[in-house]
Amino acid sequence: MNSTVICPDICPDRALPLQILVDDREQDEGLIASLEARGSVSVTRRRLTVGDYEVVGCAVFERKRLADFAVSIQDGRLFRQAVRLTGLATPAAIILEGRARDLEGCGMRRESFQGAILSLSLVFRIPVFRSLGPDETAALIVYAGRQLRRQEEGWTPGHHRRLKRKRSIQVRLLCGLPGIGRARAMKLLDRFGTPQSVFTAEPKALQAVEGIGEKTAFAIRWALE
Repeated sequence: MNSTVICPDICPDRALPLQILVDDREQDEGLIASLEARGSVSVTRRRLTVGDYEVVGCAVFERKRLADFAVSIQDGRLFRQAVRLTGLATPAAIILEGRARDLEGCGMRRESFQGAILSLSLVFRIPVFRSLGPDETAALIVYAGRQLRRQEEGWTPGHHRRLKRKRSIQVRLLCGLPGIGRARAMKLLDRFGTPQSVFTAEPKALQAVEGIGEKTAFAIRWALE
């Protein structure tokens, strides 16, 4: 069975702490230890009404081994679970775990698997991710939780790079002032926040910055006026 969603190489950002709830009926298989090993993660086992894993305030995940996925299609349990997942206020996803050989002997045609995945993705609008085992499942849960947390806090991909580029431009602007090199420009920016504030600062305020004396401060004012 081919993956419907390819899992990228996962390098979680450890700076964002996550609280993860694990349903107490869920088989561990080392997954909890793998979650905790990723740093800044707090794991609690308790009874969950929907899903197997909940990143508090971020997302809910239903974890299914491939063999169980096949059984849940046959008995209709999969789509009852999908209905409950779509009723949540937070995003939800299904993680299919295992390898193609796990499906040997299940007696289900490939078309049935593909049809179920299409229904989940297009009809129920539930993302379906593929994982080879518990460690990769843990990585997916943590990575997704941190991405959603960043989005809530206003972070978007490329935002950090744009901020760095903007600061670099501001430093270069200040380096055009008399007696100001990169080190002093960065100190000015740290002190005043923006080049505009530096340009309007009085000589005494400029002298409060380490490395800028009276002569340099008045030279800056002379150049700007």
